[in-house]
Amino acid sequence: MKVKPTKKSYESDELVVDWQPSLCIHSEKCWRGLPEVFRKDEKPWVKTDGADDQRIMEQLKSCPSGALSGYWKNQKQESETKTASTKVEVSKNGPLMVKGTIEIKHSDGNSEIKEKVTAFCRCGASSNKPFCDGSHQKVGFEG
Repeated sequence: MKVKPTKKSYESDELVVDWQPSLCIHSEKCWRGLPEVFRKDEKPWVKTDGADDQRIMEQLKSCPSGALSGYWKNQKQESETKTASTKVEVSKNGPLMVKGTIEIKHSDGNSEIKEKVTAFCRCGASSNKPFCDGSHQKVGFEG
């Protein structure tokens, strides 16, 4: 079953935090790094008044899948500078990480543009193929 792409936004006075659950690979870096903001067992799970905006922005940059991102309200949301280069990294026992702007053409003929980081499943167990959903941890994938 394919997960429906969504984007949820959480705001402070100066910062907007965007979360795209369909990109999340459940690395747990968000809530382990800043648990006073990213509260995995609560709703809403992002509490922007849990830390100062600069700390939140720094934590967002550590998200390996690009599921979490943010921008300052006083600046227009800017796309990162697009270059012709795309970088592919094979994560040990995890997903294939594609960094850069890419176009994905799905088997049903639909296509979509992904920016920043896209995590592709290597283990075959994801319920959100071709994207990683963290299932590699549950199935003990090694590679």
